[in-house]
Amino acid sequence: MKTKGSVQQSGVKGKRTQTDALKLILKWDAYITDVIVRVISKYLPLRTFKKYYKGLEYSCHGVVWLASWLAMLWILWQPSLFQMQVNFFIGLITDIIFIALIKSFVRRKRPAANQPDTFTIGPDKYSFPSGHVSRAVYISLFFIHLYPLPTIFWMPLLSWASGVAASRILLHRHYLLDVLGGAGVGLVNSLLVYILWVGPDTASWLVRWISEERIDGELDNS
Repeated sequence: MKTKGSVQQSGVKGKRTQTDALKLILKWDAYITDVIVRVISKYLPLRTFKKYYKGLEYSCHGVVWLASWLAMLWILWQPSLFQMQVNFFIGLITDIIFIALIKSFVRRKRPAANQPDTFTIGPDKYSFPSGHVSRAVYISLFFIHLYPLPTIFWMPLLSWASGVAASRILLHRHYLLDVLGGAGVGLVNSLLVYILWVGPDTASWLVRWISEERIDGELDNS
């Protein structure tokens, strides 16, 4: 028969424990993040720039990118773009999977100053790594290296990704290590998309298989 003491002891054993080294790293991460926020807030006060930071947040939201990319695929309907569109979409999906798995495993709480004023589900309530940053890095690398746009667009892409990363800290959504971890995930995801790059024939088949109803309509009109 288990006593109350034995139940409590087993519950403690069941909890995750942090090593002293990890505790020190997390402590310094929180401290450095707080310093960064306080210094920048002197020149860019949150009350004045919060709308701008929130705009950056929405500009890299996973649901927004998934929905808009599917809509663009359907509206443009250019076979010459199918390969790019399919590979980019695959990267969006793998990014969400990677972030969800890591957050579910790590389960780091968000900064205490964070205001939960955005819709989050499941693992997204956790802090490490930043999904917005991983997505921003992936998108930037995709259109700079995997499917290069003209160089005139590179600086705006990098500026946007940097702004997203900074806003995650200034909105108290993440710590510095969360942002760095998100950047690492975005880099790895870009490499994975490069390795698994879908060819034009396969990409065209996937689009036409998913959009079978539209293809039938096109055949009827031809």
